[in-house]
Amino acid sequence: MSDSKDGFRADWAQKDFYSVLGVKKDAEAAEIKKAYRKLARANHPDSNPGDEKKHETFKAVAEAYDVLGDAEKRKKYDEMRSLYASGGGFGGFRGAGGGGGGFNLDDLLRQSGGDRSGGLGDMFGDLFGGGFGRGRGQQTRARKGADVEATSTIGFEDAINGVTISLRLSSDAPCPDCSGTGGKPGTKPKICPQCEGAGFVVSTAGGGFSLQETCPSCGGRQLVYDEACPTCRGTGRGLSSRTVQARIPAGVKDGQKIRLRGKGAAGENGGPPGDLYVTVKVTPHRVFGRKGDNLTIDVPVSFDEAALGSDIKIPTLGGTPVTVKVPPGTPNGRTFRIRGKGVRKSDGTHGDLLATVEVQVPAVLDATTRAAVEAYRAASAGRPLREKLFE
Repeated sequence: MSDSKDGFRADWAQKDFYSVLGVKKDAEAAEIKKAYRKLARANHPDSNPGDEKKHETFKAVAEAYDVLGDAEKRKKYDEMRSLYASGGGFGGFRGAGGGGGGFNLDDLLRQSGGDRSGGLGDMFGDLFGGGFGRGRGQQTRARKGADVEATSTIGFEDAINGVTISLRLSSDAPCPDCSGTGGKPGTKPKICPQCEGAGFVVSTAGGGFSLQETCPSCGGRQLVYDEACPTCRGTGRGLSSRTVQARIPAGVKDGQKIRLRGKGAAGENGGPPGDLYVTVKVTPHRVFGRKGDNLTIDVPVSFDEAALGSDIKIPTLGGTPVTVKVPPGTPNGRTFRIRGKGVRKSDGTHGDLLATVEVQVPAVLDATTRAAVEAYRAASAGRPLREKLFE
């Protein structure tokens, strides 16, 4: 028995699926299902983009529930764990005629009249899907395509209203000549001798832990060829240039990352494509700004408009102008709220437009205006404008 196969079995046997789900070994099916749903919801990749630790936890939880959530699989898993505990690990098995201590694997596999029915081969095959000691008829594993990242710059109004953009992407894809197999076209594959068709190998780390890694010989494809594809040199991968249409939703913010499902690199062996993550850059607007779901605008007003009051007209983004009543004595910097003229929210409502008054002081006065200002100064002389500064 090879080390990779032995390591593969030991890796499964050493996993405590009950501990992964946080339940006791005698937990009822409903309790197991409830624990799985809670952990899956908390660690789902869609809710935790970029959090690799939670992504790995989600995979472990899904793997554990796949076994414990099935009554038959759970029974056989418990038998395997019990056998492992009593035998000191699958490393204690040996083939027929082998020396040393431990169990005789061939004897165990030939239970029930000299064949493998009802023995460990059936147990592992049912539990891990497709047969323990992977044979010639095994199907290669489907692999999800890689995620792709891109950046796009859009205008301010497009960010507020939403827009469909075209992105030219270059991403990893299956080699066009060998269709991702890594073998020279026309040659036949064979089971990878290093991982024996598992697609991964298990190495022993310190402290008795086992690490599962992609097989370096087949790259996880489970099959190898005597002659490598001359185009990709056996990697099975190439570059793909393509144009995709991406819908940027209304209300997107500068620097926000949008996830587009299934727009990433193509999968392998029938696996689904990866996702596309678009980081959106928004160019500033000449007049409007943004504060959360509200739009902002600075409105210049004259001294007399602020002092005496006035009705002023201001623009809205992509709509008709609105009239704002500025009351007498309005100070510089006062903000008026025009409701419903801001950014469209996810619930269909809109934010507000915040108009801030900027009182303008003329840089140059003609004779008539100067005389009027001097008359105002004379009329307001003696008012304690800065008196409080000296209290």
